[in-house]
Amino acid sequence: MARRLVPSLLASLVLWLPQPASAQQGATLSGGVTDRSTGKPVRNAQVIFLSDSRSVTSDSLGKYVMTGLPGGAAQLLVRATNFPAQQIIVELVSGQEVVRPVLLDSTAFGRLAAAQTLPTVAVTAAAPVINYRMVGFERRRQIGRGQYLTEDDILKSGAYTVADAVKALRGVTYECGGGGGCYVRMARAPMQCLPEFIVDDQVMNDFGPYTPIRDVVGLEVYTGPTELPGEYAGRNSGCGVVVIWTRSGPTKKKGKE
Repeated sequence: MARRLVPSLLASLVLWLPQPASAQQGATLSGGVTDRSTGKPVRNAQVIFLSDSRSVTSDSLGKYVMTGLPGGAAQLLVRATNFPAQQIIVELVSGQEVVRPVLLDSTAFGRLAAAQTLPTVAVTAAAPVINYRMVGFERRRQIGRGQYLTEDDILKSGAYTVADAVKALRGVTYECGGGGGCYVRMARAPMQCLPEFIVDDQVMNDFGPYTPIRDVVGLEVYTGPTELPGEYAGRNSGCGVVVIWTRSGPTKKKGKE
């Protein structure tokens, strides 16, 4: 019985023995902050340990000490009035003190302060107005699978209606007669199969063809399913799609009070 107890007692004693100081405390970092150009100490320099933002300030002789730091690579920021800030990396070992002098350069700050200032330039051109609703339009236009008309294209064409603007495009016909008035149809679509009209990303087959042309800032025409981009696939688009973008976009519906 006594022989079995001896190993257990020894293990317990090992656990209760005092641990070395290096295992109980962190690393210490010390040094001095000096002006490289004059060799004089820099007082009130701030040394910041970036991992947790703790900091110390150098004394009148430029000396600083930081204690209780974790071991490993440490990144610090040193800054002082009239000196450019400087980042340093120090390898720390728990239980040991590392001495790390820091050199700051006051002449570098002077060069930055004396940097040449360029004369001001008057800007008279108006800043371009970016319509964020048209980002998708521009992206699809760059791909070029369909046919696209910008606001400038529409103005140059002199079109009076949406039909006027698109009827000259490849694969688009403009048909009249039969008591149904005039309408746009895709040449490859079956008879009486009219394209779907999407106005500001909403299906509007009744209103779409009659959208006032002066309100239109972009047109996309897809004559068949093989041209359709992914965002318009899955709609009733077998007869083609005409996408209309207006100047102000759809009116937002107000919630019920």
